[in-house]
Amino acid sequence: MATTLFDYEPRDWRTDAEGTVRFALVGVGWWTTDYVLPAIESVGHCEATAVVSSSTEKTARVREEYETVEYGLSYDELASGEAADAYDAVYVCTPNATHLEHVEAAARNGKAVLCEKPMEATVERARALVDACEEHDVPLMVAYRMHTEPAVRRARAMVRDGVIGEPMLVHGENSQPLLEMIEDPDQWRLDPDLTGYGTSVMDLGIYPLNTARFVLDADPVQVQSTMASNHEAFDEVPDEVATFSVVFDDGTHAACSSSQNAHDHTRLEIVGTEGRIEFEPAFHMETSLTVARDGTTVDVETEQVDQMAEEFEYFAQQVLAGEPLHADGEHGLLDMKTVAAIHDAAESGETVDVE
Repeated sequence: MATTLFDYEPRDWRTDAEGTVRFALVGVGWWTTDYVLPAIESVGHCEATAVVSSSTEKTARVREEYETVEYGLSYDELASGEAADAYDAVYVCTPNATHLEHVEAAARNGKAVLCEKPMEATVERARALVDACEEHDVPLMVAYRMHTEPAVRRARAMVRDGVIGEPMLVHGENSQPLLEMIEDPDQWRLDPDLTGYGTSVMDLGIYPLNTARFVLDADPVQVQSTMASNHEAFDEVPDEVATFSVVFDDGTHAACSSSQNAHDHTRLEIVGTEGRIEFEPAFHMETSLTVARDGTTVDVETEQVDQMAEEFEYFAQQVLAGEPLHADGEHGLLDMKTVAAIHDAAESGETVDVE
């Protein structure tokens, strides 16, 4: 336990690759402007050279603020390959149901792809997204920033090294007050044509689901679920609030909850036969790690990082070195299948296999 706690390198993924990956950022919403652009600016192997939006006002504003950003493109210009020589990779951060068209455009132009989670609005469209990247032989990574969070990587090593014994249970929570964050009830996360199966599990529940997958190195095989939407703003989506249980292929059982209309709270706990690991807070750009075993609880100090900067540095270094990317398209596709199964289980009241 001591070795894993105190002598651990969370960035074992770093390579000796040299060079810079130039990005076209597709979608210029608050996430891109508040988190992605500052992160890229802080990473030596990355540079933002183009931004893509339906709003020329947004692209002009970014170009004025960031001198590396030479091009402001429309979605049609991205699709036609305009200024394709100015970037090496595409980061897609638009509403879920629009990811496919932008990834297809990137793949046609031979560009590496970093696509936000969830991959798309439906399993079928996510499959088409993966197929497009395979057809054109371009690297694809799904943007699960928790995978490069030092606290999460340390916990993964602890589980692998048996610090908490055999994993048995997972408890996960992720909630936020969406209507306080974005006051418009007509926003895309509440539009089933854009968000996909729903809003809370797609956007928030995927965090405890996928982070548990990563820490356990296990995959979901069976789910149960209940959902409800009572607030009028959530009339078009089934999951203002959701609870779901997951059985993983290693035998671990998980109980998770998510809501887009609750207090901002994130937590993930993994309980084993000899101890437990807990992240609280867990997912909203801040992660703290606690380990308990043999009557002792330790707050594990891990470097507080810019999670988006870590993610972009990982992506760039792997691409430059020609190394495989994680999470790849098949990994993200399994999450989409699991989310679809969770919604099917809520509608049917049955236990549903993830297939």
